[in-house]
Amino acid sequence: MRYLSTRGEAAQLAFEDVLLAGLATDGGLYAPLAYPHVAPGEIAALAGVPYAEAAARLIAPFVSEAASEAGLPGQAEAAYASFRHRAIAPLTQIADNLFVLELFHGPTLAFKDLAMQLLGRMMNDLLEKRNLRATIVGATSGDTGAAAIEAFRGLPRVDVFILYPHGRVSEVQRRQMTTVADDNVHTIALQGTFDDAQNILKRLFRNKPFRERVALAGVNSINWARVVAQMVYYFTSGVALGAPHRRISYAVPTGNFGDVLAGYIAKRMGLPVDRLIVATNANDILARALATGRYEPRGVTPTQSPSMDIQVSSNFERLLFDATGRDHAAVRAAFASLEQSGAFEIPPAPLEAIRAEFEALSVGEAQTTAEIARTWREAGYVLDPHTATGVRAARTRLEKDPATPVVALSTAHPAKFPEAIERAIGHRPRLPEPLAARLEAPERFTVLENDEARVAAFIAERARAAQI
Repeated sequence: MRYLSTRGEAAQLAFEDVLLAGLATDGGLYAPLAYPHVAPGEIAALAGVPYAEAAARLIAPFVSEAASEAGLPGQAEAAYASFRHRAIAPLTQIADNLFVLELFHGPTLAFKDLAMQLLGRMMNDLLEKRNLRATIVGATSGDTGAAAIEAFRGLPRVDVFILYPHGRVSEVQRRQMTTVADDNVHTIALQGTFDDAQNILKRLFRNKPFRERVALAGVNSINWARVVAQMVYYFTSGVALGAPHRRISYAVPTGNFGDVLAGYIAKRMGLPVDRLIVATNANDILARALATGRYEPRGVTPTQSPSMDIQVSSNFERLLFDATGRDHAAVRAAFASLEQSGAFEIPPAPLEAIRAEFEALSVGEAQTTAEIARTWREAGYVLDPHTATGVRAARTRLEKDPATPVVALSTAHPAKFPEAIERAIGHRPRLPEPLAARLEAPERFTVLENDEARVAAFIAERARAAQI
């Protein structure tokens, strides 16, 4: 499998090089030349298969044959060994034809663990094989940072630098990052928004001298390996509900668009997905873009679902690339317009192609709180505020089509957002004991101004790859 940039001006790469590169040198995102097809019989054969084995089967066509045969099954087995639920991503029914896909049973209680635990092992094995070091820089709106730190902490060939918006993540999310004492972990509290952090990250990747000096690698969902690993739980949940003989819709709490894009990839591979429902909070750029055809970021509004407080959804570029018939020039023009004038128009034909697969709903703060309360009252089930947006969007879909099951992706454990839960149902959920104990440790982080040069200097001074 070879990969090309959505913007068409970077060299095609093999999977292993895409794994280390993250962002393409032309500023684009890597996408496969073609999506592999999983036949209906192969989908049915996933029934009863352990999650790690299903992951190895489904991801194998995206990686080199040698890498797949040599390491992928063992990497997947190790990645999911520490998860607290044997099913890894279990389904729970909360109403007629309404299911919650629990993606929070990993070490940091968030869906990011399902991809990051595998990515960490793949990347570490590749660095060992090539006798290289890497400097991982990530931007997080809450959960990616903790998942990356947990996956790469203590590894001798990797230094990890995580930027998070100062004062704009929950206390639990912050402490998951800042209480890790390993010498290769550096947390940066950026005086700005997640979009500011993500913009700095993208500019660092486009800075070729800096990128080469520190051997920069990325673990945000701009890294193709992250997205393809997330594709797996669409297949496993789909099979549990009757695929390939039954169509299923998915409602996905969405910020950077990677999680819902993974559902689109699963559909392109052959999973019978009916609708992909994008659930946003007040930061509703995706709902507005699908409704109007205009992709226009606005100011970020802080909410009780901070991981979705994003206005520039990076993975939308991969979808736009496919929707335009893989027209590199059209993608370059769109994102040049975004950079120069702050918006772009999605042409009519691509917009209709996107609407044929996706729909979107913006869920406000009061609606989110009400959904947490309703689900607790009616099903005895506690939703975190991100998941609540997905469940609300799923209920809206079921009003239109009650016959097709809808799976709402549960992206985080409710105990990570105790204040929001207490407001909705009157009491706080408990953190699982190992994490609760760790969060009592001293915090270690650095506050930096929203300045690319300052962040770059901080990284260069501490990255071991730069000292070689």
